[in-house]
Amino acid sequence: MYIDSHCHLDFPQFKDLPDLISSCSEVGVNEFLVPGTTEGSWSSLIKIRQNYPQIKIALGLHPYFLNERVQLDQAMQKLEHFLGYGSVVAVGEIGLDKWPNMPDYHYQFEVLLEQLRLAKRHNMPVILHARKSEDDLLKAIRMLNFDRGGVVHAFNGSFDQAQRFINDGFVLGIGGTVTYPRASKARRVLQALADEHFVIETDAPDMPLCGYQGQPNSPIRVVEVAEQVAILRGQSVEAVAQYTSANLQRVLPNWYKVK
Repeated sequence: MYIDSHCHLDFPQFKDLPDLISSCSEVGVNEFLVPGTTEGSWSSLIKIRQNYPQIKIALGLHPYFLNERVQLDQAMQKLEHFLGYGSVVAVGEIGLDKWPNMPDYHYQFEVLLEQLRLAKRHNMPVILHARKSEDDLLKAIRMLNFDRGGVVHAFNGSFDQAQRFINDGFVLGIGGTVTYPRASKARRVLQALADEHFVIETDAPDMPLCGYQGQPNSPIRVVEVAEQVAILRGQSVEAVAQYTSANLQRVLPNWYKVK
């Protein structure tokens, strides 16, 4: 069984979820984690979770979508309300993004800290977005003594940064980047990790795998991520599927407890 640990099945590219889930099931992709991105997406994600037991959800404010300054106090009250439903396995996707033309970085940091505080109060792990911001995320985690762990989505940092996240209770999300031969750093980090320290993901419909450039990504391709991981680590794809699924369920302990 494969789990896509990060895909946005609430995005408009996925209009026929029953057909997609059926196609994924045929190749052994049986469960999915769908993180929230905006305040407006939370209600629809709760409904998706209610209709599709294969889908687990996280709720949070993604740094990319903070261009319109949210009323942060109101948003956190609303998020706290939804966390009380018992349908959510993590707070996310939250984090920091230093890519050009992103929202104000200081504001991103403020929103991140508020969501980490909320996750800590509810004893919940988080799904972290990290783009050129790994050290600042580690700083925020240490500032708040955040010890609930979670997943660092699409990890592309150094091995030293990987070890620091692991020491703080996180696993690393490994996706389509490692399917590109030019991604030598990401491949070296993957090969150096212990089996228990990473999960596999697609970030569908984004981050297409090598050979699919220009096409919307799909959670069905998490199988191809696993196959590339198996090649790089000299393991069977069955072993990769088994231990990465177990890793995700370990760091998200409510995986089988949510309503």
